Amino acid sequence: MASTLQLPTPAGALENYTLRGSTPVQPAQGVKFNRIAYSAAHVVANPLAAVDPWLQAAVDWDATIAYRQRLWSLGLGVAEAMDTAQRGMGLDWPTSLELIRRSLDAARDVPGALVASGCGTDHLAPEDAKNVDDVIRAYEQQMEAIEKLDGKLIVMASRALARVAKSPADYEKVYGRILSQAKQPVVLHWLGDMFDPALAGYWGSKDVDAAMDTAIGIIAAHASKVDGIKISLLDKDKEIAMRRRLPPGVRMYTGDDFNYAELIAGDGWGQEPTHGKSDALLGIFDAIAPAASAALGELARGNIEKFHAILGPTVPLSRHIFAAPTRFYKTGVVFMAWLNGHQKHFAMVGGQQSTRSLPHFAELFRLADAANLLEQPELATKRMKMLLALHGVE
Repeated sequence: MASTLQLPTPAGALENYTLRGSTPVQPAQGVKFNRIAYSAAHVVANPLAAVDPWLQAAVDWDATIAYRQRLWSLGLGVAEAMDTAQRGMGLDWPTSLELIRRSLDAARDVPGALVASGCGTDHLAPEDAKNVDDVIRAYEQQMEAIEKLDGKLIVMASRALARVAKSPADYEKVYGRILSQAKQPVVLHWLGDMFDPALAGYWGSKDVDAAMDTAIGIIAAHASKVDGIKISLLDKDKEIAMRRRLPPGVRMYTGDDFNYAELIAGDGWGQEPTHGKSDALLGIFDAIAPAASAALGELARGNIEKFHAILGPTVPLSRHIFAAPTRFYKTGVVFMAWLNGHQKHFAMVGGQQSTRSLPHFAELFRLADAANLLEQPELATKRMKMLLALHGVE
């Protein structure tokens, strides 16, 4: 029998809601995808640690690594220590490096497991950066530490570089130095200011087309050192335009959590395979991992209609989770993990569980149900009722 509970509406009222009672999607076993798909994975906080959550990061390492093992079991790669792991919003560099080390260690026991790790400059406070040479040294420090662990790099956008760069030439200098030293091809990372306001004007211009010209130029000059670029601009037309301009063999990793289904499916444009489709490096894949795996399996079999039938209903949920202020999307991702029983609590590094309202969580619950993403509906309902009671709704 389907569960019923009272949920708040955006207008502040309460209404009865009955779950659909649909069976959650189950991905087929052993299917090899025809897209590379990384899930940017969240961290599980340790609520028993005697720390000040706004100031210190305390991670439950066992639960955090167990979640990565789940992603690998579904055929998804892990983009480690990225924004979804609250990098720069509670997770500092020393803790990030420990996370990377533990994740790489765990991946060695999983045949075919993919891990790429965030390399940034976040140990350098932007106000302490005096020039681009300071930024280069900061990148080099993290680069050396990750490569010492045999890690693949995702070169993250730098708040310090956005602050001190005076022109596109400064970006060309920094990325030229970093790419020339990389031991293996890296993934570049272009995060729009809707995710991080401190990154406004990245690549040396607030005009997106001009910024794209600079990024393309840097990639073309170092194409052998670039596996691909992840862009998160939430603008599918900009992503497609850039995808078609990438040098042969350089991948577009979609970071568009609003339009990922159609971007991954692709349009088949051009003679170069990477120009007609996007691979994936997505925070939303953490929250919708079984559906993402099942849909990618259908795409690999050539079942495009089934691909869209599975993934399409997840898009409204993703757009809600990533609604402005977009940087608070991590709260929705962790909330989904808690609802589905992948962690015992709804506490977050940095106390970020407080960044969304009760009506936001209620709508997330409805949309997750509509997308068949509540893996244990009775548990999800019980936990939603716990959250409601904590807010005075009983």
